[in-house]
Amino acid sequence: MKDTVNHILEDLILRYPVLAQNKAGIADAVETIVTAVNAGGKLLVAGNGGSAMDAEHIVGELMKSFVKKRSLADSFQKQLVKVDEAYGGELASSLQGVVPAISLVSHPALSTAFSNDVNPLLGFAQQLYGFGSSQDVFLALSTSGNSKNILYAAVVAKAKGMKVVAMTGKTGGKLAKYADVLINVPDTEPYKVQELHLPIYHALCLMLEENYFEE
Repeated sequence: MKDTVNHILEDLILRYPVLAQNKAGIADAVETIVTAVNAGGKLLVAGNGGSAMDAEHIVGELMKSFVKKRSLADSFQKQLVKVDEAYGGELASSLQGVVPAISLVSHPALSTAFSNDVNPLLGFAQQLYGFGSSQDVFLALSTSGNSKNILYAAVVAKAKGMKVVAMTGKTGGKLAKYADVLINVPDTEPYKVQELHLPIYHALCLMLEENYFEE
């Protein structure tokens, strides 16, 4: 990793010493996601309840500027202007670079229809089957590691050849079995687990942004 990326990880551990045991897992998660994106893949994210909102939060930080300016490549700016000078010029100056990510929480028509017609617990699995490819990474959020809809989704991810990064509580639960990278924070109370997940995924987003974007 770049020195600045290492600095972000070191700063996280300095501010949250309890996460020292997760340092290697966090570094592995960044490497796994970078490898996937470099190969043309993307990040697919899912969770339940508060973790569902964490999934939305993560994607929000990745699909637009987080702390750094993310100007488009000059070549793409020129392509936009070539298509339409006025609209293209506005787009070229306003659009921001992305780390490609999709929250599986954000599709109410699909999820409610599938829940009504098939099985509510298979909704994330259905989306992973539709969206996922072997170049992608599934970021699975489960405080217990035992959420059945997340487990079903992880099985689909593995069957499609995807990498699975799991963020859980202390035990890792059943999800640990499917995780290529496990970040199991040292607590079991759901709200306390979520409190530790937030600084971790903020650090992940910072490190990914640092990897891909210059000021």
